[in-house]
Amino acid sequence: MQKMKIAGVASLLGAVLLSPVGLAQDHTAVSDSALVRDLFSEVLAHGEAHDNLRTLCKDIGHRLSGSPSADRAILWGQSVMDAYGADTTYIMPVEVPAWTRGDVAEATASFSDGTTLPLHVTALGGSVPTPQQEWIEGPLLVVRHLDALDTLDATGHIVLFNRPMDPLLINTGAAYGGAFDQRGGGASAAAKAGAIGVLVRSLTHALDTLPHTGSLRYKDDVERIPAAAISTVDASSLAQAHASGSHPEGIRVRLRMNCQDLGTVEQGNVVGEWTGSQYPEEIITLGGHLDSWDIGEGAHDDGSGVVHTLEALRALKAVGFEPQRTLRFVLFINEENGNRGGKMYAKIAAEEHEQGLRHVAAMESDAGGFVPRGVRMDALDAGVDLVRSWAGTLEPYNLHYFGRGGAGVDIGPLKALTPRPLLVGLVPDGQRYFDLHHSSQDVWENVHKRELELGAATCASIVALLDRHLPTP
Repeated sequence: MQKMKIAGVASLLGAVLLSPVGLAQDHTAVSDSALVRDLFSEVLAHGEAHDNLRTLCKDIGHRLSGSPSADRAILWGQSVMDAYGADTTYIMPVEVPAWTRGDVAEATASFSDGTTLPLHVTALGGSVPTPQQEWIEGPLLVVRHLDALDTLDATGHIVLFNRPMDPLLINTGAAYGGAFDQRGGGASAAAKAGAIGVLVRSLTHALDTLPHTGSLRYKDDVERIPAAAISTVDASSLAQAHASGSHPEGIRVRLRMNCQDLGTVEQGNVVGEWTGSQYPEEIITLGGHLDSWDIGEGAHDDGSGVVHTLEALRALKAVGFEPQRTLRFVLFINEENGNRGGKMYAKIAAEEHEQGLRHVAAMESDAGGFVPRGVRMDALDAGVDLVRSWAGTLEPYNLHYFGRGGAGVDIGPLKALTPRPLLVGLVPDGQRYFDLHHSSQDVWENVHKRELELGAATCASIVALLDRHLPTP
C-alpha cells in the first residue's frame, strides 16, 4: 500500500489518489498496517505469553471447574490483568459443577482363549462411578452409531462406541464434531438399551494408547451408567477381535472407576476492562477459557487462549494503543463441562444492554496455540465483509482464512443479543490439535513459543482493527 501511494504521488499529481477521499482511505490502510506491524513486533520481541503459560501450567496445573487449582488460576489471572494495566478487574460470580476423576480408572478385556488385555481408559467428565466403586463386568458389544442400539438388546453388556473421527475431513474440528455424539450421548443411549457401562473411542486422529477425556451429557429420564474414554489403539484392537469371529464365546470387559460428583461451588469469570475514550458504552470482548480437564495441564486447551488474551492487553498497552471503545478481556470458567461462564457473561451482557451498554463484537481463542491461519466469523454479512476487508493488511502475517462458522463456545451465547454483535474466533492450524486435546499430553512442553506468540499478536491485531473500524454509533 505504501509503494502504491508513493508511485501515485510521483506520477499522478492531482489525480484521484490525491483526492480527499483517496488520501483518507490510504492513510487509514497505512496506519492499520503500521499498527499491526507494531503489535507483532512487540509480541515477538518482548512477549510474555510463553512464560505466563508456563506459570499457569506448571505452578498452578490443571484447572478443572470447581477445583482448588481453578480457584488459584482465577486469582492469578486477575493479578496479571492488574499488572498489565487494566483500568479495573473483577470476578463475575458463576456457580459451577464440582466433579472429581478420583484415582482409579481401570479396565481389562478377557478373550475366549484365556488371554487378558489391559485397557487404557479414563473417566469421561461427569461420569458416575462404578457401583460401590467396584468392578463391573459384562460381554462386549461394539457399535459405531448411537441409533444402532435402537434394534439391539444390550442388557448386561458394556458397549464400545468405535466410530473414528472422519479422516477425510481437512477441518479437524468438523471431524471432532462429527464424532462427538458418541461421547456426549453414548452413555444414555446405551443405558436405554440395557447396558451397564460404556467405553467411547477417544476423539483423536492419533493411533496411540492415550485416553482423551471430555464431557458427557446424561439424559434425566435414563439411568446413569459409568462411561470411560478408551485409547484409539485399544478401541481398534477390541473392535477387530469382536468382528473376527475368532472368539465364539465373546469378549468380556471389566471396568472400575471411583470418580465422584461433588455438587456445585461458586467460582467466576475473570474480567479486565480498559475504558474507551470515545464510545465507552460500546464493548469489544476478547477471551479464552480458564478451566481445563485434569489429566494434563490444559496448555493448548485453553491455556493458550488465556495467555493470548492477557498478552493482547499487554501488547496493546505497550504500543500506546488508545481504544475508542471499551475493551474487555475475559477468562471464562466452565467451558469444558457446562459453559456456565459463557452463559453467565451473556446474561450479564443482556442486562447491560438494557442499561445502555452495547456489546458490539467479541473474539475468542479456544483452538490451541498452533500457528494462526486466520479467523472464523459468526456474524451478519456486513460484519463478515468488514473483517474480510482487512485481508491485505493481515496477509504479510500469513493470515489467509476468513471463513464463516462458530466463533467459540464461550462467546456463542452473545448471538442472542439485539443488535447482534460480530463474533470472531481465532483459527490456528488444527491438524495436530486433537493429538493432544483432553489428554495427558496437553502440557506446556507441547506448545511452540513462536506459534503461541503469533496467535497472541493476531488476537491483539483483530481487536484493534475491530475498535478502529466498527461502525460508529
